[in-house]
Amino acid sequence: MSARRSPAAAVAREGRRLVPRARLALAALAGTLLLMPLQVSAQAKGSGIYTCIDDKGRRLTSDRPIPECTAKEQKLLNRDGSVRGTVPPTLTPEERLAKEAQERKANEARLAQADATRRDRSLMSRYPDEAAHRKARESSLDTVRLAAKASETRLKELARERKPLMDEAEFYKNKTMPAKLKAQLDAVDAAVEAQRAAGVTQEAERARINRLYDIELERLRRLWAGAAPGSMGPLPSDSAASAGAAR
Repeated sequence: MSARRSPAAAVAREGRRLVPRARLALAALAGTLLLMPLQVSAQAKGSGIYTCIDDKGRRLTSDRPIPECTAKEQKLLNRDGSVRGTVPPTLTPEERLAKEAQERKANEARLAQADATRRDRSLMSRYPDEAAHRKARESSLDTVRLAAKASETRLKELARERKPLMDEAEFYKNKTMPAKLKAQLDAVDAAVEAQRAAGVTQEAERARINRLYDIELERLRRLWAGAAPGSMGPLPSDSAASAGAAR
């Protein structure tokens, strides 16, 4: 006859059988919990309510972009009614070109402003006071003055060379001038015209330099007085300075 098993022993045996099952159940539950955020994220990503007011004043809603409002801004709502974002209107080809041109113009303005700021700071660094600017102006003008002086000297030399040639040409008044003498006179006259043209160029360069330094000085005085670099817009180009000098 077998021995009677105690209730405690029976409970122990049942507990040993349940442990593996409980472990499996816990593992399954943990896996479910790990997958839940991914499922919720996927559902949230695909969800949303589009809403807009069409041309007839009707409020339209849909779970996808609304064709009747392609030319209008559409609001994208969460399921609880809160605003998630906006969907910009679909542009026509003409509108898209206009928008691109506007953005390009704005970008050019930003670049011009940055360049003006950089150049103003460079000016202030190069010319801490008016004396430094005046010295730079004189240095630039010295180059033109030297060239003008050289032209004047050359014109005097050509005048001396031309005088004996003209004296000799007097003997051939109303006669055919020898080819050699004519060639010598033509060469001197061409050289004189070249020097006179150089003088006109040098005068224009002198005016251009003064105009450029005048513009810089006016700007520097405002910067020295406390104006912010770049606040006065771009500096005129050399061509603008030349046009101002010509006027």
